[in-house]
Amino acid sequence: MHHISPDMKQCIDDCLGCYSECLSMAMSHCLEMGGEHTEPKYFRLMMACAEVCRTSAHFMLIGTEHHKHICRECAEICRQCADDCERIGDMQPCVDACRKCADSCERMAR
Repeated sequence: MHHISPDMKQCIDDCLGCYSECLSMAMSHCLEMGGEHTEPKYFRLMMACAEVCRTSAHFMLIGTEHHKHICRECAEICRQCADDCERIGDMQPCVDACRKCADSCERMAR
């Protein structure tokens, strides 16, 4: 069994939190708001963000060194998603979760 450091445990928690926040915000708030919230490019980014967060957590949990590559990509997608959510507005929980996850993933990617 591989050892999960406290930093990695925090990153896993941040990734799963972001996955949950992005997916639930997209499926409830964004779909109900419509308009810019459901523009295909933006909505796909939210779905990609949720999925890469879930995948990053999964890679860390199974103990593969490839998590560094996934975490690097996760951080980039999370930052882009946070910027879009902030620009559209009224989505601060998603913005915060994405930025927290991006910071954690950047540390794991090193």
